[in-house]
Amino acid sequence: MKLEDGEHRVDSATFADIEKDLRYIAGIVKQKGREILSNYTITPPQFIALQWLFEDGDMTIGDLSGKMFLACSTTTDLVDRMEKNELVVRVKDPNDRRVVRIHLLEEGERIIDEVIRKRQIYLQDVLRNYTGEEILLLKQNMAKLHQEMREG
Repeated sequence: MKLEDGEHRVDSATFADIEKDLRYIAGIVKQKGREILSNYTITPPQFIALQWLFEDGDMTIGDLSGKMFLACSTTTDLVDRMEKNELVVRVKDPNDRRVVRIHLLEEGERIIDEVIRKRQIYLQDVLRNYTGEEILLLKQNMAKLHQEMREG
């Protein structure tokens, strides 16, 4: 596949290089995230669940299962353990008492906030040799890629 925009030609080898770099970057971010999490009492799947609740607010087990690509039974077990550790609590929906939502508690929020801050500090350190312009360009391109992937 070749892509031309008048100035540049991009061949399939370039796309292969981008995919490889993204795969390696994702692996490093995952590993670094696990290192940071090793100082806490939560597992990587619990962190992901807490992060969804932190970013999107209260949700049902079904909603959380869908976002995490897990079976509802697996998510229920995950929530049970997080509830036992006082990171989340189940609350009845005031509009429909049959619906139960998972609510992030203060301790869960504190852990998420701390871990994300440590991940941001790590990234800031990795990008220490980038110029301000390069960082802004990277941010714009990452946002654009993320948007395209969400829509596609």
